[in-house]
Amino acid sequence: MEIMAAETIPKKILVVDDEQPIVDVLSYNLRRANYQVLIARDGQQALAMARREEPDLIILDLMLPRLDGLEVCRALRRERDTAIIMLTARDAEVDRVVGLELGADDYVVKPFSVRELMARVKNVLRRTRPRPVGEPGQVVQTGTLLIDAGRHEARLGAVLLELTALEFELLFTLARHGGQVLSREQLLEQVWGYTYHGDLRVVDAAIKRLRRKLRQAAPEGSVIETVRGVGYRLTGPGAG
Repeated sequence: MEIMAAETIPKKILVVDDEQPIVDVLSYNLRRANYQVLIARDGQQALAMARREEPDLIILDLMLPRLDGLEVCRALRRERDTAIIMLTARDAEVDRVVGLELGADDYVVKPFSVRELMARVKNVLRRTRPRPVGEPGQVVQTGTLLIDAGRHEARLGAVLLELTALEFELLFTLARHGGQVLSREQLLEQVWGYTYHGDLRVVDAAIKRLRRKLRQAAPEGSVIETVRGVGYRLTGPGAG
């Protein structure tokens, strides 16, 4: 029996939306791009399918019957680090910010450009791909923080950090710049993969979540410092 290489196995994407036209458009374009597509019509079904199927990415509408998207996102983040792209209404700014703070990786506003959404799907999945063994800069240490990109592990002192793929990439990017201040635009381009102007709040929300995890792991360890009007840098005892 022939065993497929990991790179050739189609990524599994769970689409969660109760609007049939949107489901049809997403399903068609994702399958055309060689992704395996699963579909859930409400929040409770989405949770059940995410737990059973373990998708690589969830495209999650916020306005859902039975259990809304924010509750789904909150429940998933307590259990797993599956990547999440939210679909939000144009006027749902508050929900958008809450969703990002709960742990969504990115969002797309309805009505959306299929081309833009597909680009974001590709960028999110890129972060979940293991780095080739022997890649330069694979292990970075700054102060008590040790990051092994090949193993996808980050330790603060003796504590193994539990990070999503996005949070790991963000921390790795800050650490390998050795105390240098990076603007939100630079982080958006290097971590999220945008080559155009995006919403800088996705950076702020991810920084907030990452800071909380660093403080929980070691209150006196590495921290992410805000340089007002400039950006963020990684600091801490022995860092830099």
